[in-house]
Amino acid sequence: MASTNLSANTPTAPVSIWTAFQTPVFRAIWLAAFVSNIGTWMQNMAGVWLLTTLSKSQILVALMQTATSLPVFMLSIPAGALADLLDRRKLLLTTQLFMAVVACLLGVLTLTGSVSPYTILSFTFLLGIGTALNTPAWQSIAPELVPRPVLPAALVLNGVSINLSRAIGPAVGGMIIAFYSPGYVFLLNGLSFLATCVVLFRWQRKQMETNVPVEDFFSALRAGLRYVQFSPAIQSIMVRGMAFTFGTSAMWALLSLVVARRLQQDAGVYGQMLTWLGAGAVTGALVLNRLAQRLHIEYRLLATTLTLAGVNLALATVTSAFWLYPVMFLAGMAWLLTLTSLNVTIQLNLPRWVQARVLSMYMLAFQGGLAIGSIVWGNVAEQFSLSTALMLAAGWLGLVTLLPLFFRLPYGQMPDMTPAEDWPEPPATQPIRPEQGPVVVMIEYRINPAELADFLKAMEPLKRLRLRDGALRAGVFSDITDPARQVEFYTVASWGEHLRQHHRFTREDTRIEEQVRRYHTGPDRPMVSHFVTQPGNEQPPFVSDMETMNG
Repeated sequence: MASTNLSANTPTAPVSIWTAFQTPVFRAIWLAAFVSNIGTWMQNMAGVWLLTTLSKSQILVALMQTATSLPVFMLSIPAGALADLLDRRKLLLTTQLFMAVVACLLGVLTLTGSVSPYTILSFTFLLGIGTALNTPAWQSIAPELVPRPVLPAALVLNGVSINLSRAIGPAVGGMIIAFYSPGYVFLLNGLSFLATCVVLFRWQRKQMETNVPVEDFFSALRAGLRYVQFSPAIQSIMVRGMAFTFGTSAMWALLSLVVARRLQQDAGVYGQMLTWLGAGAVTGALVLNRLAQRLHIEYRLLATTLTLAGVNLALATVTSAFWLYPVMFLAGMAWLLTLTSLNVTIQLNLPRWVQARVLSMYMLAFQGGLAIGSIVWGNVAEQFSLSTALMLAAGWLGLVTLLPLFFRLPYGQMPDMTPAEDWPEPPATQPIRPEQGPVVVMIEYRINPAELADFLKAMEPLKRLRLRDGALRAGVFSDITDPARQVEFYTVASWGEHLRQHHRFTREDTRIEEQVRRYHTGPDRPMVSHFVTQPGNEQPPFVSDMETMNG
């Protein structure tokens, strides 16, 4: 239904990645985020190195990655629901200020000599909480800042921001540590959040106007989970992302130990390794458009996954930092190409109403792979050796290359996820309260019996669509006295939820519905009927019968 091949997801005339900079608000937010990202990578590098010098435990060092990823694993789904329900600008301002305070406090504690390995892990965990609450809202604002045809370019530039700052941040952080103290790095990171706060404060975000009843928090959570449950393409992206990050987490979690223990080098070399990795990622972003036009995404991901398997093997066996620099450059390219390809894919396959929630679940899978992998590979390194852990991680990535046999990424033309404004509101002769329900919707078709099998096959994606957008049950009944009469039905919990269904319907969904309706042979359009429960009769027998038959 959708494509992960960027050439299929972009306009006929190729869009340069720099096109997004022509939008002033995107340009301002990108520059502010770039400054903040530099501070973040300085913080990450300084935190890992400080913990490496304070503790001899390999598990504690590996837990730094877990302390960063675990909050995302715990809070990403609630954070996505909040980002879809609340004003994203205000939510981002709150999380940015929270992270600024946490980073500054850690800086003060470090400079006063009051820091311990557990203090570092605790404050890293708090920063992870801020990141978890911030990221779904941050990722979901990109479609609000640029036109949809430019969205892939904007997402690539966001990857450039993260990885260019990764190339700069560790190098700057390493110099500050060498001449001063990690505490100053933490303070600078706290100040870097202020640049983003200023730009967000000045952003005049356009609010969406709707007369549809607003979802409550728990309904929003259920709607997001339901959307993923009935979206096989989204599930494939998540599985692929989690399996990939589980294997590559060994590189992130154990790199500082490779530098300090195997190579016997200092923080400067570790910072240079991260700089080479960031430089490779920026290079990958610059060549992504060209690669996407020439190489199908499955072949692209095959190449990047095998590259990162080779990186793990190199970290396990190479004994010279000099030869590992180009290896980290390749690692950065492969990392960026994989992450951006998956991120562009999932963003292009999401409507705006559920975007932050599904992105948060993607983050859950993505960061879950990093968090769990860091614990696993850290324990393997502790029980056996660094080389053993890295070699096993390389073997895992080899197995990941087989996943396309079971979880293929969507491909084809870019789906149109704009709202289908031509779906009219259901008529009602009397006022209906939003909480009134359940609601039953029936659509009657006249189908040529010779085409019944094809009609039922075409109904499967539409049934999945109904369930994805809020239906509790969905299916098709055949009239035993009239084989040409086929009745689609679906039940919804309340009238308000059914109204939200109307606003969730996209133009891509309309295309799926039209595939079904082309089998209709009646003189008029299929007849649609709405039934709603009257107060005091919340469970009508006919609804229960339908649910039993459908089950």
